[in-house]
Amino acid sequence: MVDNRYATALVIGSVLSLLATVYLSVAVGTQHWYQYSSPPAASEGNASELRNLQEEFMEGEFDEKTYTDTLFRLNGTVGLWWRCVLVPTHSHWYKEPDPKMVTECVSFTLHQQLIPKYKEPGNHNSGEDLLRTYLWRCQFLLPLVSLGLVLLGGMIGLCACLCRSFSPTLGVGVLHLLAGLCTLATVCCYLAGMDLLHRASVLPDGVDGSLGWSLYLALISSPLHMIAAALLVWAARSHRQNYYRMTAYRVA
Repeated sequence: MVDNRYATALVIGSVLSLLATVYLSVAVGTQHWYQYSSPPAASEGNASELRNLQEEFMEGEFDEKTYTDTLFRLNGTVGLWWRCVLVPTHSHWYKEPDPKMVTECVSFTLHQQLIPKYKEPGNHNSGEDLLRTYLWRCQFLLPLVSLGLVLLGGMIGLCACLCRSFSPTLGVGVLHLLAGLCTLATVCCYLAGMDLLHRASVLPDGVDGSLGWSLYLALISSPLHMIAAALLVWAARSHRQNYYRMTAYRVA
């Protein structure tokens, strides 16, 4: 028989875990981790240059220098698996005071995620930047590890419920703690990687960068997983201690 306090902790921990997993899943699948605010085109020549950047971004070969310049110039947003730009719906948009804009996105393929980063973006002769390379790889691998740990913990918890056993709860709590740490590491790797990118590729005049809501969702999911882990570990340890006391009392 499970004490009401432990059952309440399990329910709250499960709800927090579910909420954190939803937040992290949405964050991984959306592109608003970092966003740029760019000035509008001032002339037809400038508008033509932006159209060429858009075409290269959507259809050209993958090149870090090319797509980062396009993100800078076209109000771009970039996430773990997506990069997007805000583009006009027709060619004479620069003549209108408030042109209609649409978002166009391109996903990062697995191969592109693993491509080395260079000390000068786009310049393969500048030498590989190992720090940026591994920060980038960690930022897309760690959230997958985090989701995998939560899924494993959920499967173990479900089996424990079916078997009416409280013992695996401690292990489930540890898995949630590791998941929270992986998510926090993801955010740290992403922020460090963007900082190094902006040192290598200086933002053009008039372009501002800011953190997006997807990153904040991931940041929120980390402490939620850790709180869920703390509740599960507390419930498991307290239940075990109470069980040993009751067993000792019956023997005596």
